[in-house]
Amino acid sequence: MDGTAGIDRGTEREAWTECRASTGGRSGPGKRGRVPIATLPDMTRLRLAGILASAAMLGGAASCTPGAGARSTPAPAPPPTAQEDLRRPSDSPAPADCFDRAARPHTFVADAHIHFRPFNGPAIPFDEVVGYLEDSGVRFATVMGIGQVLPASSACAYYLDCPGTPVAPSLRNDFANATALAANPPANVQLALAMTFPDLSRPSSVLPGMALLDKEFPGMFRAMGEVNLVKQAVFGNQREAVPDTVIERWAPFMEALRERDMPLFVHADLGNDEAPLAYLPLIEHMLDLYPANKIVWVHIGLSLQLTQLDPALHVELMERLLARHPNLFLDISWRVVHDHYFAEAGERDVYRDFFNRRSGRILTGTDFLASRNKDFETYKEELAATSGINEHLNDEAFRNIALGQSYARLYDLDYEAPPVCPR
Repeated sequence: MDGTAGIDRGTEREAWTECRASTGGRSGPGKRGRVPIATLPDMTRLRLAGILASAAMLGGAASCTPGAGARSTPAPAPPPTAQEDLRRPSDSPAPADCFDRAARPHTFVADAHIHFRPFNGPAIPFDEVVGYLEDSGVRFATVMGIGQVLPASSACAYYLDCPGTPVAPSLRNDFANATALAANPPANVQLALAMTFPDLSRPSSVLPGMALLDKEFPGMFRAMGEVNLVKQAVFGNQREAVPDTVIERWAPFMEALRERDMPLFVHADLGNDEAPLAYLPLIEHMLDLYPANKIVWVHIGLSLQLTQLDPALHVELMERLLARHPNLFLDISWRVVHDHYFAEAGERDVYRDFFNRRSGRILTGTDFLASRNKDFETYKEELAATSGINEHLNDEAFRNIALGQSYARLYDLDYEAPPVCPR
């Protein structure tokens, strides 16, 4: 049984903790202020006021002072339909209404997979991460929490450093991200907020969690994920693959996602070097059961446990899955994927040709994790690494993948990527 008793009380504690941890100002360009509690919904303010009073009696800090007034849901930033920085430079001989690949960088403009929260410990403030996107020319991003949170009582910052310590999804990341976004919606980056709390092994807990987020942050969430169907890296932290019989019990929340046209970002390892396709039956079972849902297969099933997969075999199975499932998108985020499969010309060419054929359903992302031991230089490095494949694409694929047309299709955005200038 996977009941949800106590979900509100736990979330209240987590929301207060994460409010303090995540809403400080950022240093550097684009600094924004702290999130005022007055901008939160009435019930949330009342809950946090009580928590604040308790903290004060215990000698806690009071940096998130409650106040009067209620927040209205912020309007999303307008899509950059004619962003000058997506066009050719002023000194380029190319026409003004196209993207000049010879003069512009090949880094992508849509980071479909970025984690604004760490596994544990201090996070980079939300607005500082937004500044990284702005300063890198990224104009769209899917804002994720993290699907494997370490206990707050743990001293671990990274789950692989603490085998045996349990990890589990949590609503606290979603509260932190939504609170920060509601306070200061960015003007230059369009963000799609994603629910990261669902535990796919406990499907009956998903709809209550969605209802809670809807109540506290109405209309703000646009996606769900990254959520784990099977992630071998956390097997040592008391997690396991979701059984096929449990996937069949996802139907209620999958119906809710369909009604909202919300994509589901799923981490589903294909296998490992000893058994490369060990988990393919689980992936196919999910896709067969929910063909009408938009499902994003993150990292195209690759991982550090699978670094020796034959690219031709990989491409063949992805072709088959795309042909059978029109609502399937492929996420090529994470520099591990790029370092192990796109770095060498021979292997890269196999993937390049596939991406050229299927570019309308390929999504880019850094898989950046906003832990405080990272900074803008880290983000720039990961953006450069995960954009490396772009310079090898043909012009149509470059427009779809690097210039964000595929991302716009996923979210049905009113955005038209500029055409690539003739060469």
